[in-house]
Amino acid sequence: MNEELHAAVGFRFSGSYAEARSKFLAAAGRGVKSYAVPARGPDQQELFTDAVWFGDPDANRLAILISATHGVEGYCGAAAQLDWLVGGGPLRLRSDEAVLLVHAVNAYGFAWDRRVTFEGCDLNRNFVDFTAALPENSGYDELAPHLVPSALDGDVLEAAEAAIRAFRAAHGELAFQTARKSGQYRHASGMFFGGVEPTSARQTLETIVADFRVAARERVIVIDYHTGLGPYGYGELQCEQPSGIEGFERARRIFGHSVTSPDLGTSSSVALNGTQDDYWQRLLGGRHVYVCLEFGTHDPESSRRALRDDHWLHAYGTSHIGGPLADAIRQRVRDHYYPQALDWKEMVLSRSRQVQRQMIEGLRSM
Repeated sequence: MNEELHAAVGFRFSGSYAEARSKFLAAAGRGVKSYAVPARGPDQQELFTDAVWFGDPDANRLAILISATHGVEGYCGAAAQLDWLVGGGPLRLRSDEAVLLVHAVNAYGFAWDRRVTFEGCDLNRNFVDFTAALPENSGYDELAPHLVPSALDGDVLEAAEAAIRAFRAAHGELAFQTARKSGQYRHASGMFFGGVEPTSARQTLETIVADFRVAARERVIVIDYHTGLGPYGYGELQCEQPSGIEGFERARRIFGHSVTSPDLGTSSSVALNGTQDDYWQRLLGGRHVYVCLEFGTHDPESSRRALRDDHWLHAYGTSHIGGPLADAIRQRVRDHYYPQALDWKEMVLSRSRQVQRQMIEGLRSM
């Protein structure tokens, strides 16, 4: 066993958004810009997205590490960011190189152990062009009352599960997962809702990008940390469709043959609408490489049930918020996206260090 890695786990990972932010601010030092979130945490605490720049302020080669796009998944991303900070990452930068850390871009979801923003949106489906026609998702339309039923027990739940089984039998698993996950723009209380306008978190990211003049850089690598999909503990480097095959090839030149793509059918993710890479592709085109570093946790049905219960709570069970049922649902969501196991945390740090090394080497070769 790597004793250093074992010891690092205890400090890098946190038990709450507040703890993760405190560690991040202490390690980042001066120069952090904090962006207030128009929502409060579970203890009525203020919430912030924090950003800090390391390296040459005029660098043309920039890497960006982003945590908590899907709120509760921020435990992983925040740990990886902290590991880079305290592990001497800033000291290894050369001239004309820089790294921008964006901590808790969806601070509300991080603080509340939810995937969504305070508006109820999936931030990684929210980067569509809202001036154009929004993507259609007829499969979700059909499944909407069953994916988030009005009750979590009795005949209502039984009928919902029967309808989901029938859809899977009739259309296949890929069609079901695409309907459920690819993004939908009609059912505001449903899963993977992309919204009707840019969320506050999206606007914050856009503000950070403007404040740090990201669009002026010549070479940009973005690593967006996620959890919950794929084999337990494995960090899959997923490209998204907006960058196309050219974006996939750019990523593979930097990160090697473990990079996957929904265009090629090699990704554990289905093709998605409104992802963060939609934004980077519009902003930077061929000057950027975007990868989602996705760490697997538990099986997809665990995720479906946890998200079903969370969305039910906020759609139909609001009277339970603050009580034991809400606490139990919150814990189930957290358990799926943040396994409390030493081996999982060690795998996260080990893979993240490898990817961060490749990231810096990639800046020098792009």
